[in-house]
Amino acid sequence: MQTTQQITAVAMAAVLAATGFSLASPAEAQTRRDAPATIAQIGAQPRYAVLRDVSFATALPAAAGTLVVIAASEGDLARRGLDTATHSALVSALRAADFKYGARKSLSLYGLGGWDRIHVLGLASEAEPADLQTAGTLAGRTLMSQSGPLTLAAQGLSNDAVSEIVTGLGIGQYRVDFYNTAERKTEAGAITVVADSAEAEAHYRARGAHLVEAIHWTRNISNEPANIVYPQVFAERTRAAFAGVPGVTVEVLDVAAMERLGMGAILGVGRGSARPPAIVAVRYRGQGATTEAPIALVGKGITFDSGGISIKPSANMGNMKMDMSGAAGVVGTVLALARSGAPVNVVAVAAVAENMPDGNAIRPGDVLTAMTGKTIEIGSTDAEGRLVLADAIAWADTTFNPAAIIDVATLTGSVGGALGPDYAGLFSRHDALAEQVVAAGKAAGEPVWQLPLNPAYASRISSPIADMKNGGEPGPGAGNGAQFIGNFVRPETPWAHIDMANVAYGGGNDVKPAGSAGWSVRLLENLVRNFQPVAHEKGEGGH
Repeated sequence: MQTTQQITAVAMAAVLAATGFSLASPAEAQTRRDAPATIAQIGAQPRYAVLRDVSFATALPAAAGTLVVIAASEGDLARRGLDTATHSALVSALRAADFKYGARKSLSLYGLGGWDRIHVLGLASEAEPADLQTAGTLAGRTLMSQSGPLTLAAQGLSNDAVSEIVTGLGIGQYRVDFYNTAERKTEAGAITVVADSAEAEAHYRARGAHLVEAIHWTRNISNEPANIVYPQVFAERTRAAFAGVPGVTVEVLDVAAMERLGMGAILGVGRGSARPPAIVAVRYRGQGATTEAPIALVGKGITFDSGGISIKPSANMGNMKMDMSGAAGVVGTVLALARSGAPVNVVAVAAVAENMPDGNAIRPGDVLTAMTGKTIEIGSTDAEGRLVLADAIAWADTTFNPAAIIDVATLTGSVGGALGPDYAGLFSRHDALAEQVVAAGKAAGEPVWQLPLNPAYASRISSPIADMKNGGEPGPGAGNGAQFIGNFVRPETPWAHIDMANVAYGGGNDVKPAGSAGWSVRLLENLVRNFQPVAHEKGEGGH
C-alpha cells in the first residue's frame, strides 16, 4: 500500500510532467531543495465564487425574489415592462425618496408590487458601454448575498446595452473568501434577464459571458496565497483553463530551456527560491484573424515578492502575492478571446518567478546577462519585475515577430504617486499604438494616462560596470522602469508598457471586493479585438 507521502510525490511528479517541468533543476539553486507544499499537503481547498445561472426572457415573470431596474430618468421606468400598478408604486416611492437618476445612484425598496426587493440603479443620461457595465457590477456587488431569484428589467435597452449590464452583474458577483470555512447561507437563485429581443442573449453569450469567466479566473489566481500558487502551479492552471479550447497552444519554458536561451535575468530572479521560474506562453489564432503576426501580451508574474536581498518592510508584504497580476491579466485576456472564438491572432507570455532572499539569491552589485546578451548590474533585487520582463519580452519579440508588444506589470510604487488610483501609467515610443491603448482603456472602463518616455532617462539607468542598471537610484521611478524594459524590444517593434501597480490590487469598494481587480483584462481584450496595424519602424514618440 502506498503511503500518503508516496501518493503526494507521484501526484507532484504528474503535475510537473503535465506542465513541462522535471523534478531536476540546476544544481546551483534547485536540486537540493524540498518540493514546495501543494494544496493536498496543507489540506486547503478554495471555494471560488459560483456564478448565478443566467437565462433570458421577453416578458417579466411573476413577481418573486429581487427585481433590478436600471434607469437614467423617471421616464425610463415606463420602458422597463413593469405592470401598471408596480410602475405607479415605484414612481411614487422614488419621488418620495427624492431619488436622483445619476451614475452610481441606487435605492432598494422592499415589499413593493409583490417583489421581495426592487433595487433601482441610476445611470448617466448618455451612458457609455463601460458605464452600463459598471452599473451592472454595482448591482452584482450589492445583491451578491441576496437569496432567491433575481430578475433584471432591461426592456427598452439595446442588445449591446443589455449585454454590458449582464456582464457587469457577473463581474460583480465575485467574492474572495476562498478559505473561510464559515457556512455560506445565501442560496443565490438564477438571474432572468428580460429584454425586448431574444438576440440580447446571443450578444451576451458571444462575448460578455466569456469575459466574466476570464475576469473571475484572473482574480482567483491573483488572490491565491503564494504557498498555493507559484510558477509551476501557474503553468498547471493555465493549461487547465485552456483545455479543449480550439485554436490554442500552450508552451512552458522550464529552467533548462531558459538556460539554453541564455535568459540570465529571469533565472537570476528565481535563484533565491525553492520554486523554479518559468515562462508560460499561450498562443491563440481564431478563424478569420486578419493579422499574420500575433499581438504579444507580456505579463510580469512574480508569485511572491519579498524584495529578495533588498527585502521589503514586513508591513503589507503579504499583499505581494499579487505581484503576478500582469501575468494573470494577459493569460485571462487570451482566455476571454479564445473561449469566445474571437477572430484575432494573439499570444500571452507570462514571466513567472518567485523573488526570495536565500543564500543563492542575487545580490545588489551582481551582474546578470539577459537573453539579448545585454548585461545588467543589480542596483536593487526589489526591482525584479523589469528583469523577468526583459527576457520574456526579448523572447516574444524574436520568437513571434509580433505585430505589437504590450507588457503589463505591477512595476513601481511611483506610478501611484503620479496618477493615484484612477489611471494606470502608459509608456510607449510608438504614438499610434499608445493612442489605441488609451482608446481601449476608455472604452473598457480601465483608463490609462500616457507618461513621458524621455530619452534622458537612459542616463538614469546607466552603469559603470555593465550595459545598464536595474534600479536603486532616485528619480522618476515609473519612467526609469519603462526605459529599462524598452531596451529589450527591437526599436522597430511597436511596443507599449502599462504600469498598473496602483490599480491592480487593493481594498474593496462598490465595484470590487478587497484584493485583485482583474485589471487589464477588459482593456487588453478590447485592444486586441479592435487593433489596427502599426508601422514597424523605429519609434520616436512618447515624450
